[in-house]
Amino acid sequence: MALTWDDSTGVLELPSGRRVRGRGLRESMPPGPQPEFGLYLVGREPAPVAWPSRWLRWRDFWLPADRAAAADAFREVWERAETERVEVACFGGRGRTGTALAAIAVIDGVPVHRAVDYVRANYREGAVETPWQRRYVARFTQGDRPSGS
Repeated sequence: MALTWDDSTGVLELPSGRRVRGRGLRESMPPGPQPEFGLYLVGREPAPVAWPSRWLRWRDFWLPADRAAAADAFREVWERAETERVEVACFGGRGRTGTALAAIAVIDGVPVHRAVDYVRANYREGAVETPWQRRYVARFTQGDRPSGS
């Protein structure tokens, strides 16, 4: 049986039923179970956590430093979310986290032109903060989707 998140704050349910928790690292850890995997989107290597994790170099208000690594990380989050509690986090939990969640929604089948609105409606209003973050999501191609999805 999959160990997924409940309906707590910050959990984005994708159309496939996979759930990914988004959060801001400046906020305290939400109550409940810990993640089983985390993707952290910050400019410098984050402090270690007690669960497996991955770090993407991503400065505040900008885009991932390595877009190929980002696409690979988003696919990993999407795959793990089928059976694990996965979280995606940046410092504030809005711009970078929202952008990553929108890309993950595209991987899950949300059309690119709807992905930002989907994340804003189902995760956090104001997610995906900058015009270039919105453009990044709009250009996140179906070729970035895993095979068989």
